[in-house]
Amino acid sequence: MENPLSMHALFHIGPVPITEPVVVTWGIMLFLGLGSAWATRRLTMVPGKLQAVLEMFVTVIDDQIRDTMQRDPSPFRVLIGTIFLYVFIANSSAIIPGIEPPTAMIETDAALALIVLAATIFYGIRYQGLRGYLSAFAEPSWVMIPLNVIEQITRTFSLIVRLFGNVMSGVFVVGIILSLAGFLVPIPLMALDLLTGTVQAYIFAILATVFIGAAMGEH
Repeated sequence: MENPLSMHALFHIGPVPITEPVVVTWGIMLFLGLGSAWATRRLTMVPGKLQAVLEMFVTVIDDQIRDTMQRDPSPFRVLIGTIFLYVFIANSSAIIPGIEPPTAMIETDAALALIVLAATIFYGIRYQGLRGYLSAFAEPSWVMIPLNVIEQITRTFSLIVRLFGNVMSGVFVVGIILSLAGFLVPIPLMALDLLTGTVQAYIFAILATVFIGAAMGEH
């Protein structure tokens, strides 16, 4: 087992090294993009089986956003739904032989956490205005400004560590048992790892919803 923080370039585009997590992420993006285009190519007022499943998924996402934010979910559906789908597919890619999930690399998790941070700032300013958003850091008193800023940083860091630690540890456990016990024995652990990956995708999406909702204030 190699150091999980080290990555080797598969090829270069000019001076830019392209690593395996980047290639797998491109593959996931292509899969989700083409899959979405194919699944929504013939939407009808009377849904078939596939459309019913898609509508049920969207309804679940909307319900989670509405229950968490107490707001209309439509402005946040694309962001939260995409985060969940990407993290879920990325975590599940561990079941494909020879592929390590990109979420087992801390750079991918850092990028996802920074997206959540950027969305938190964007929606906070959009709904409260720049002055209102910045004034929230001085609540309940101006002496809390440093602590509130640190909180913003640490909760972003917690998103990175939580996702990275859980996914990377699952990859390590399955890899170690596979090397010791052969091919068939780790299958139950892979199923458990798949369940854990699903839970981590849900937690990441819910925490993103909580952070964005808190930045908007009022509700």
